[in-house]
Amino acid sequence: MAIAKSKRKTNKSQLLPYLYLLPAFLVMGVITFYPLIYQVIVSFTNFETKHLLLGLKSPELEFVGFKNYIDIFTAALPVENFNFFRVLEFNFWWALSNVILHVPAGVLIATILNTEGLWLKRIYRALYILPVVVPPLVVAVVWTNIFDERYGAMNQLLAIIGGWFGNTDPVFIRWFEDVKPPIPGFLPGAPLTLAYYAMMIANFWLGWPFMSVVATGALQSIPKDLYEAAEIDGATGIQQFWNITVPLLRPAMIPAAVYGFTLSFNLFNFVFFMTGGGPARSTELLVTFAYNLVRNLRWYGVAAAFAVIIFAVALVVFLITNRITRATQNYQEG
Repeated sequence: MAIAKSKRKTNKSQLLPYLYLLPAFLVMGVITFYPLIYQVIVSFTNFETKHLLLGLKSPELEFVGFKNYIDIFTAALPVENFNFFRVLEFNFWWALSNVILHVPAGVLIATILNTEGLWLKRIYRALYILPVVVPPLVVAVVWTNIFDERYGAMNQLLAIIGGWFGNTDPVFIRWFEDVKPPIPGFLPGAPLTLAYYAMMIANFWLGWPFMSVVATGALQSIPKDLYEAAEIDGATGIQQFWNITVPLLRPAMIPAAVYGFTLSFNLFNFVFFMTGGGPARSTELLVTFAYNLVRNLRWYGVAAAFAVIIFAVALVVFLITNRITRATQNYQEG
């Protein structure tokens, strides 16, 4: 009898965590898993606006197999200036170039503001956190006006700088209309237009503060004794930075960099409202093109297939980066 009671008690204790997780699984099933499964099914059909009322029960709905996927990969869609692999290449470079700039800038600024005796450092930290709390939509609208061809602050600034060198002509750079890349051949498969550089400047203002916040938190956890011992041994400030600060920041900054890459890879609202993917789809991301398939063409089946491809690409990227960087590995596993 004692053994039987012990087994029942063990079974109840093993079942209890699943009971606690059950409400979360039910919610996730309704708002996440069901739409995902529905989307995968839709991606194999010719789902359009006329099928919205009855959905998958529509008598006019046809199963087209992998046609939507084939049309996407072979650029067979009747969409002007669309090439999947060009968009994919630009999407990767966009995310990677942002991380390459944001992480070092965030670490550098956090290190400078962590200097002992620096006046008003709390005010500086409060100021650089502002871009983090501003919605990307607002940032996109503001920076779009800054890069306006005739009245934008950027062209006016360039005109002022040109005046220092004797150039009195006004500057009217067409940041969002010029399709000619300023650096030919830099990214052969996806030429980078001026719109890309405008987006990079705006997103740099938006992205580095988050990295600086993460780096600041990590810097606060580094024991000062390490720096004192290194200083006694004769290490310079640069040597202390590369041999103490950088290695101890790595566990915090690598997951932040992976997060930043994923965020930039799918930064829909910023790109859509700043350039709309233009000019000539040169700044199109995978997510913005998938949205345009629904908004402009109402091709829900093709858009669903595109979304499935985006999910697969993002999953592969995450698994590879996580494997290389061990971003989600704990100290015991290391």
